[in-house]
Amino acid sequence: MKHILLFVLIGALSFQANGQKDFYDAATIQDVRIQIAAGNWKYLLDSLRYNGEELLSADVSINGTAIKGAGVRYRDGRSFTPNGNRNGLVVDLGGQTYQGQATIDLSSALRDPSLVREVLASEIARTYFNAPRANYAKVFINNQYYGLFVNVEPVDDAYLKRAYHNTTGNLIMAKANGGESAPEGCNGKSYGSLQFEKRFSCNEHNFEALKGNIGFVMDFSAALQTGATKAATVLNTDAALWMLAFNNVLVNLNAYSGQYANNYYLFKPDGGQIEPILGELNLAFGSFKNDGINASDLRTPELVALSPDLHKTNAQRPLISSLLADELNYKLYLSHIRTILVEWVLSGKLENRAKELQAFIAPALADDKGQYYTPEEYAKSLTDVVGERSRVPGVLDFMAKRAEYLEGQDVYKLLPPAISEVGVEGREKFSSTPLNEFRIHAKVTGYPKKVYVYYRFNATDSFKMAEMANDGKSYDKKANDDYFGVAIQPGEGQTSIQYYILAESAKAANFSPTNYNFEQHTTTLSAVNK
Repeated sequence: MKHILLFVLIGALSFQANGQKDFYDAATIQDVRIQIAAGNWKYLLDSLRYNGEELLSADVSINGTAIKGAGVRYRDGRSFTPNGNRNGLVVDLGGQTYQGQATIDLSSALRDPSLVREVLASEIARTYFNAPRANYAKVFINNQYYGLFVNVEPVDDAYLKRAYHNTTGNLIMAKANGGESAPEGCNGKSYGSLQFEKRFSCNEHNFEALKGNIGFVMDFSAALQTGATKAATVLNTDAALWMLAFNNVLVNLNAYSGQYANNYYLFKPDGGQIEPILGELNLAFGSFKNDGINASDLRTPELVALSPDLHKTNAQRPLISSLLADELNYKLYLSHIRTILVEWVLSGKLENRAKELQAFIAPALADDKGQYYTPEEYAKSLTDVVGERSRVPGVLDFMAKRAEYLEGQDVYKLLPPAISEVGVEGREKFSSTPLNEFRIHAKVTGYPKKVYVYYRFNATDSFKMAEMANDGKSYDKKANDDYFGVAIQPGEGQTSIQYYILAESAKAANFSPTNYNFEQHTTTLSAVNK
């Protein structure tokens, strides 16, 4: 992409830095000020939107930090309106960065009258797995208030470095291509579903390389065709199961789980497993209505009753059908659904956070004259359906009904094993012999079939797995009681441990802690020897 117009900063920007330390901190509203020399900048941006991805030259101030030589264009997607007052923006900082970010992605939040969907869904996802962050930004163009926008973290090198500590490899995005003809010999409705395509041109039609190339897609789709075991050799299955569970609970169908199997990313680091990454979440909570099975869009009651088993046996969605054909994977998937449901929806946390976000942004929104929705529609957007044509459901009303439906399904009614009293046995009192191992134990009730501990000795290592025993010989109290144990031997120089527990029954599974990707049980040899 190249800049096509020269811009000279006119005047000083009257803004005081707010001490912001994190550009995606949801507790603060960012201040983004764009200066464009050309008076007909709307016409120019419209033209660029229709004619490629070139940038209109601009200077930018972000929270008081001035960056010259940047570029701006309208955001891709359905929200674009020619000569519109509220088109989303992408700001390229011209080789410079702000807090490590080279690009700023400002979403206009079309089809979200509540303006909380993206930020709220991102927070829910990031409780359990890696996902892009989102908050809010007040945007000014030529010193005029352009509006309050959702500031979405781009999936680029900065994201890869933050989430995976690695930027080397291939990053691709699944494209919808709903209106484009597929190359000859390709499945015209494959989209980003990862159905196996023999021709490279078919994969090129469905995926866009953002970094590196799409070459790994063919091998990945072939592995999915073989089954979950083969797929697990190239895929971070845990991350995929979390993403699929998240999409289901929040009825996020502008995603792999929906009509076009689009709006998601795959990162294949050199020498590492494929990491699936969520795309934008503006249409979560039932705003996008096609599940990829029914020919027409679903009505709100049908979206509320979206089955946890959506695509479970659908060969046209192999990332779901292949993974969930494995018995343990299916249990873990249902466990993740139950965790999100219980910890966010049934607990009231989702409701409280949605209301908190709306109250937080209300002052900034009051001055935004370019909003898609009226103040009255915004006020009722958490509880009522908004829009005669789009019929966007109220987030809280929709999720309350969704929770009621899921509570009646096996995913909720089949109680998983309960895990408690997790700990590590210490050295016996008055003993002079120090312990040189970690004797981990846990109480597990609810008819567990298998109990495992996943452990590592360093935060940069991968987790290893060991089965825990209930035989009275594994630091688990008595045989055949509710206590399971195992001794983990550290290597030389390894003095601390991070671990979490997985308990599996005949029909369900459970973890401790439930957000094990970001929080684990920990201890040290020093602590157990006190």
